[in-house]
Amino acid sequence: MNQNGSGKASHTDSVYFLSELLGVKVMLHDKKVGRLADILIVEEEKLPYVTHFLVKRPFGYPSLLIPWEKVKSVTTKEVVIDVENVEDFVGQPAENAVLLKDHILDKKVLDIEDRDVDVVYDVKMVLRNGWLYVTDVDFSRYGLLKRMGLKGIANFIYNLADRIDDDTVSWAYVQPLPTNISSFRGDVKLKVLRDHLDDLNPVDLADVLEEMEHEQRVEIFSGMDTERASDTLEEIDPSVQRALVSSLGKEKVAELIDEMTPGQAADVLSVLPWEEAKAILELIDKEDAAKIESILEKGEENIINYASSNFIKVYPSVSVLDAQEEYPHIAKGKEAIMYLYVIDNDDMLLGVVDIKDLLKEADQSLLGEIMEDIIVSLKPETTLREAAALFNRYDFRALPVVDPKGRIVGVVPYRDVMKLTHHFTE
Repeated sequence: MNQNGSGKASHTDSVYFLSELLGVKVMLHDKKVGRLADILIVEEEKLPYVTHFLVKRPFGYPSLLIPWEKVKSVTTKEVVIDVENVEDFVGQPAENAVLLKDHILDKKVLDIEDRDVDVVYDVKMVLRNGWLYVTDVDFSRYGLLKRMGLKGIANFIYNLADRIDDDTVSWAYVQPLPTNISSFRGDVKLKVLRDHLDDLNPVDLADVLEEMEHEQRVEIFSGMDTERASDTLEEIDPSVQRALVSSLGKEKVAELIDEMTPGQAADVLSVLPWEEAKAILELIDKEDAAKIESILEKGEENIINYASSNFIKVYPSVSVLDAQEEYPHIAKGKEAIMYLYVIDNDDMLLGVVDIKDLLKEADQSLLGEIMEDIIVSLKPETTLREAAALFNRYDFRALPVVDPKGRIVGVVPYRDVMKLTHHFTE
């Protein structure tokens, strides 16, 4: 199986999994234009085939819809497109478009005898004669681990067994998709899913829940014990927390935050409008409520007071291979480990390398060649309120703090900010 891909011109079949393609960089003339966000298909043939790639661009630029015929090559490291002007392809999927990530992942599939319902953790595709076909859906434990970002562990486990768990189903057994795909809300067999979830720690459980439909999250939380639900709620992305907390009701939320430290409770309440947060605080111990409220009122403090000096600094001349080998050592004890900050001898911030990109790049590449040099940063005088707004706008795990001369003076992790700020509303 060639999971690295060999481009559209290949005469041999190349196999891809959706989880390995989502998020890879999209290149045009050796310049990154964005990342693959989703894949559009049509079901007119026996096997569905890909029609477009949906490309998400950074910093608020509108997404691109790239036709398959404009895709030059596909690998698990990058997608190369061939267009004259990317702005000609700005657009969003039509209402009746079928998107593999949005509409297929986590939806139900039936086995050959039409008995069991399972959850789609991945989608298998095959490149054949210049077209990319959807051939199978994957509901194996291997697929679940890959979806959780634990592919390395999955490979290790299944290599020990000398095989990959083959719990995949041909697309022929996927339930027919409705004509009005925009209204499609797939089901999850919650009893089976709970069996898997019981084995996960709160961080991994939060990642799985974030992929579900809202109603599914609420139902699962309703069946969880208070301590486990409290630990998991703390780890869920703030954009998901707000809807979940609202659906659970203020009495249930008060019960959950009673299990948390004041800092953890402030983290959860920070996603709510202030009036809603105050209503919940009135239901808990007054002393604890006062501590939480004090944290929530720190929004006007300068971000430099919360910046950490424990981050990873590297030079542009370091190779990808050297950075990969040294990463376990240089990351030890650091608070911000998802990014490598590329600097010069004067600590001038030159660029940022995401650890996920580092693992995908060629060994001989230099960090100065692969770094993102358009940097979103904070100033020392930026307030917690302003920092929270930037974190909500951009999908970053941490943001650097840069002085007026361009020198990096610290890094603020996402969760540290969100634990200290409420959802600021005018």
